[in-house]
Amino acid sequence: MKTSDLKQEFKAIFDSEPERVFFSPGRINLIGEHTDYNGGHVFPCAITIGTYGVYKARQDSTVRMYSANIADQGIVTFDINDLSYDKAAGWTNYPKGMMDELVKTGVTFDHGFDLYVHGNMPDGAGLSSSASIELLTGIVLKTAFNLKVSQLDLVKIGQKCENNYVGVNSGIMDQFAVGMGKKDQAILLDTNTMDYSYAPVKLGNHVIVIMNTNKRRELADSKYNERRSECEEALRRLQTKLDIKSLGDLDEHQFDEAAYLINDETLIKRARHAVFENQRAIRATKALAADDLTTFGTLVTASHVSLHFDYEVTGKELDTLAESAWQQPGVLGARMTGAGFGGCAIAIVQKDQVDAFKENVGQAYRNAIGYDASFYIAEIADGPRELA
Repeated sequence: MKTSDLKQEFKAIFDSEPERVFFSPGRINLIGEHTDYNGGHVFPCAITIGTYGVYKARQDSTVRMYSANIADQGIVTFDINDLSYDKAAGWTNYPKGMMDELVKTGVTFDHGFDLYVHGNMPDGAGLSSSASIELLTGIVLKTAFNLKVSQLDLVKIGQKCENNYVGVNSGIMDQFAVGMGKKDQAILLDTNTMDYSYAPVKLGNHVIVIMNTNKRRELADSKYNERRSECEEALRRLQTKLDIKSLGDLDEHQFDEAAYLINDETLIKRARHAVFENQRAIRATKALAADDLTTFGTLVTASHVSLHFDYEVTGKELDTLAESAWQQPGVLGARMTGAGFGGCAIAIVQKDQVDAFKENVGQAYRNAIGYDASFYIAEIADGPRELA
């Protein structure tokens, strides 16, 4: 999107001249799914699809927000002195929650502002629009109010906003991937220690294709919190004999030897996914570093199989996309990405096969599901920033 167009849109809504324009990316996770709250590794990257924000300071204590993506909600207004959660405030609870969490750290906001938001992420697609808007708010507030807060602190505040304010018991991966993104690099993050390193994503003559199911999913209402509590119960049972802090502390062999302690078919499956997926993420990063794209693709596919059979978070739409993708020429691997239950999948596809890939997978999806999937090429991007 052009900054000039965004400024015009701001002007049409707020009838005044805007001051600054910002962008915050969405994210995909290459591998390491549902490991972030289990003390494992994740391997996400920020993408060029995301959320734009146009800002102007006000002289009073009013904040006015408008989203081009949810235009029927109109302008949502609140006061900087009342940042309490309000269900009727809808999407603005994310920026409001960021402000509220910043206030808890001692930040004071001495004036209101107008904020126009326009995202080019498909709605409900699982590319982490909530983390994108949290970190967009973070960079807007940091810049406009000259806050002395590090990018990593904004990432942590984003997770607190999600957990404490909005009420989704998520791990830190989404905010980390969005907030710490670097162009053409993925982040290997150990969610246990917060140690992280950047890894160049060199796919040669392949690209990452995002496949959107176009099935809406609401993370807060999904089985997300249920899966989390199942893993916590499995961990609690393992801890009766093992000195471990998280499922991420175990490798495959240690888990196999100790699984009898869990003694419940469902809980064993959930924990097995968390343990094995963590190891897959570590191995996938090494494969990418060694330019072994074949192994990388195989691990990506294995991740989906585990999410289907052990974690049971895929569903017919995501399975149809992944399974159709596996059958196409020039595909190294494919899997669902994000929380599941709808949203998106990714495939690593040879560049000269992309058109045929979209056509064939699109047809298979339409035949099985009854409506169309959407396809995007994912380019790996920098984190949140002000646009010139």
